[in-house]
Amino acid sequence: MSKEKAEEWARHWTESMARTAQAEIEPETDPELPAASFTNCVGKDNEVADDGRFTLRYSVRAKLAKAQHAEGVRAIRDTLKEQGFEIQGYRSDPTKDPANLVDAKHPKDQQFVSAGDVTDELLTLIVVTPCLLPPGAEQRQF
Repeated sequence: MSKEKAEEWARHWTESMARTAQAEIEPETDPELPAASFTNCVGKDNEVADDGRFTLRYSVRAKLAKAQHAEGVRAIRDTLKEQGFEIQGYRSDPTKDPANLVDAKHPKDQQFVSAGDVTDELLTLIVVTPCLLPPGAEQRQF
């Protein structure tokens, strides 16, 4: 998958999570913190391939009133479970920070998603791809 397609795919996921939570994605305001962050893939023995493989971390903030955070994160969790994701962590506890949080990973496709509150009016929505090889690149063997 190309970096452009990966970013498009991740944007789709964050938009879907925002709709599920009934939140509105905030426009990017800080050029120092772009939504998409690409990194090289690192192997199990800390090797880094020079064949163009990458992972993408895509993160946005979505506006939602504090009173709706628990319900919004719970709705995201329930939808992810319905879509076959394994819930790796979930909480709704006002004594913790963040109070509302869900982390999930798809067992087949290996993408990771997370949603949680960051301020009284904002959720953070994150998608992390598995290692992806761009089209036309020849995979290096270790």
